[in-house]
Amino acid sequence: MAKAKQKKNGNGNGKVLNTQQSVNAAVWNICNILRRSNLAGALQYVPELSWILFLRILDEREQLEAEEAEVIGSNFTPSLQSPYRWRDWAAPYDDNVPPLINASEDKPQGWKRKELQEGQEFDGVINFVNNELLPHLRSLSDPLKHPDATPRQRVIGEIMSGVQHTRVDTEKNLLDVLDRVHGISEQNIDTKHVFPLSQVFEGLLLKMGEKGNDGGQFFTPREIIRAMVKVIDPQIGETIFDPAAGTGGFLAQAFDYMKDKNPSADQLDTLKHRTFYGREKDNIIYPIGLANMILHGIDEPHIWHGNTLTGQQTYGGLFEGAPPFFDVIMMNPPFGGKEGKAAQTNFAYKTGATQVLFLQYIIDHLRPNGGRCGMVIDEGVLFRTNETAFVQTKRKLLDDCDLYCIVSLAGGVFTAAGAGVKTNLLFFTKGKPTEKIWYYDLSDIKVGKKTPFTLDRFDDFFRLLPERGDSERSWTVDIIARRQEAKRQADPLREKAQPLTAEATDLRAQIKELKKQNTPAAHAKIAELSITVSTLETKARALTNKAQAIEDAVYDLKAVNPNAKSVEDTHTPEELLDLIETKGREVQKALAILRATKAGIGVST
Repeated sequence: MAKAKQKKNGNGNGKVLNTQQSVNAAVWNICNILRRSNLAGALQYVPELSWILFLRILDEREQLEAEEAEVIGSNFTPSLQSPYRWRDWAAPYDDNVPPLINASEDKPQGWKRKELQEGQEFDGVINFVNNELLPHLRSLSDPLKHPDATPRQRVIGEIMSGVQHTRVDTEKNLLDVLDRVHGISEQNIDTKHVFPLSQVFEGLLLKMGEKGNDGGQFFTPREIIRAMVKVIDPQIGETIFDPAAGTGGFLAQAFDYMKDKNPSADQLDTLKHRTFYGREKDNIIYPIGLANMILHGIDEPHIWHGNTLTGQQTYGGLFEGAPPFFDVIMMNPPFGGKEGKAAQTNFAYKTGATQVLFLQYIIDHLRPNGGRCGMVIDEGVLFRTNETAFVQTKRKLLDDCDLYCIVSLAGGVFTAAGAGVKTNLLFFTKGKPTEKIWYYDLSDIKVGKKTPFTLDRFDDFFRLLPERGDSERSWTVDIIARRQEAKRQADPLREKAQPLTAEATDLRAQIKELKKQNTPAAHAKIAELSITVSTLETKARALTNKAQAIEDAVYDLKAVNPNAKSVEDTHTPEELLDLIETKGREVQKALAILRATKAGIGVST
């Protein structure tokens, strides 16, 4: 087995990025090149950078894996063969950087790129990327073309599935991007002082979710995810699932959380290969989510590509062998989504509301005894009781699961991610009914661009959570008592409705017999009885509806803090009038100054 030459620093340019500012600057310099290549918005340049950055990191990691295999005396076969590896076609030419250990050829870094640049063909690198590289990479997930593909090769194929051609407009710009991406490798980032590359990539995903970029539906603020992961406390050996995975934030953060517990080699192997599952339907976001998880260190993200709610599959190769039920489900269903009949037919309670269908889906796919869930949900789902499916779904949630905690978030938490809706966090365990719900209120916190929502806002929450303690921000609702009280109020109403309904039924039977007579007297009696029946049924229906409304109100789960301090205006009417008069004079004075300024004359102040 041939020894590889000693590497200089693994990237060929000798530059070490030892501050967060230097890493951010390097990434945004690349984004600037992509923007001048007619990829104006983040939804255009982030997908392009995703696949380029992924191939760079893949090549670097496989080099490390080859070195580790050499140390223990085992063979290593890279996922990509020459000339499709980053070090062949993308890296700048450098004959001092050694070939991959165990590689069959002995060619220096960047040999293919040098060949393409010095060849006779105009735009040789772009043509190679579009006509050879990308078709080969996409084909790796095709079982007909590559029946023996490894799991990693199938992931590569899926990450590249939506990349038909590079969107960089010129060879010069493409080479500039490649050089700069090559210069921000993991090996030359000082992780003692700088975020790892995966977190730099997360910053790009946040840009994609900002207002105006139309990507917020796929991005959940990471501080919220970290708090949710801490509550759920996933354990190594459990299966983690996100049925609307988006950019993979929940799965990636769960991986980071468990990896920080110093797992053994076998446990780390389980984390990387047999833990994380998800579904995503968007063709652009699906490969970005895969790339994000790979960058975080999840070697086998088992993500199904297709519509979770309809079951319509685009590609299911990575999801093969997935369990029918999951130990942990964490997700943020799309806000305000609407589903058609194709999705509704798969669920017991029919509605077009995407979040309600996802809630049913979660309940059905949690491990029957002890499966845990943390999810984000629109506040409207919690308080709405005017649609049957909403009530039925929440009733099923309380009957089948212990909904032990609801956190009411501030209204601006999702604004940076392109959504201004008021949201809540639900935490529940499947296997026993809900007896009490502990609420925690963060709705009064002001969140803005300069005052983002940070993890320390949850400090008091985590202090109180183990004992479900009461405070100015927290309280408990007894669901059993609420149901009993609703029944106590509703039963007398139903009892009053029963004789009215019975009497109306008897009269309808009389009307049926009178119709057989077909006489003027019978017709007159039928008209009289019909009025009585209508009156009786109206009264009975009103009583029944009132009883139903009382029972349905149990499932209004909105957080209403009984300890919130109301701010009252203590001004007297006379003081308010004086205040209005004073402000009026100030307005008139300001208008006079503006008019004088416009006329070019001075005004005494």
